[in-house]
Amino acid sequence: MTVAVRSIDRDGVTLVELEGEITSATSAALQQRILPLVGHGRTTTIIDLSRVPYISSAGLRTLLLVHRQALRESCGVVLTGLSEEVRFVMAATGFLELFDIRNSAPCPGPWAEDR
Repeated sequence: MTVAVRSIDRDGVTLVELEGEITSATSAALQQRILPLVGHGRTTTIIDLSRVPYISSAGLRTLLLVHRQALRESCGVVLTGLSEEVRFVMAATGFLELFDIRNSAPCPGPWAEDR
């Protein structure tokens, strides 16, 4: 099982769309794919979780590493599309406080032609 990762870069902003369950079986590969998309000259990374129905503690660790990478790189991270279950897990563990959480991507216009 894997988590599908699709990314689009525009003007210093990267939109990362994830699809699948983020578990101990998928988090290591996801981490390798997502960390290079945070910082490195980008001002913001938007991570769309609307197609992620479940996240385990290993997935939370991956998000913590994303948060730390963003701090090192002075890059913002926005999480969008959290399901009720993902939001509950993140709230219960204090992870909601680490990220800018939005219902949908804050700048959908420029991405429409790539979807």
